[in-house]
Amino acid sequence: MARAGLTADRLARAGAELADEIGFEQVSPSTLARHFGVQVASLYSHVRGAHDLKTRIAQVALDELADKAADAVAGRAGRDALVALASVYRSYAREHPGRYAASQYRVDPGSVAVEAGRRHSELTRAVLRGYDLGEPAQTDAIRLLGSLFNGYIGLELGGSFAHSAPSSDESWARILDAIDSLLRNWTQI
Repeated sequence: MARAGLTADRLARAGAELADEIGFEQVSPSTLARHFGVQVASLYSHVRGAHDLKTRIAQVALDELADKAADAVAGRAGRDALVALASVYRSYAREHPGRYAASQYRVDPGSVAVEAGRRHSELTRAVLRGYDLGEPAQTDAIRLLGSLFNGYIGLELGGSFAHSAPSSDESWARILDAIDSLLRNWTQI
């Protein structure tokens, strides 16, 4: 064990890196064991199994993404904050496709990754304060933004927008303008 220096954190971080290389779904205790040159059994003193490993990778991704989003939206409001938040999600997905996939992994209630996920909700709520939305509109808007960001990014990463004009960058900018307008006029809907 000392030769590999394994810890749960090191396994999660290596798993996140591996996810970007081979895809999140392909990461398993056996792929990590091969990566470290150890027997699979060596990992089980640090992670309980594949689900635990994937949950830990999800936490790494969610924490990284939330840190980047918090930095991006700090000091911004309204459309500027919305665009900053959306841009962080999109650039993170492009730079770290495996980690981005991990950020959407369904984790167990009570898992530490749940708290990391809550940070994203709170960041989105902070952005939405610039639009003065009360409840239940704020929760609806959080769900709308999550669906929009994740749906668009997923389709874009899958190549769905590569075959037609306008470019996906142009569409993204127009969509964010439309969402800004929708959020500013939410109470009239």
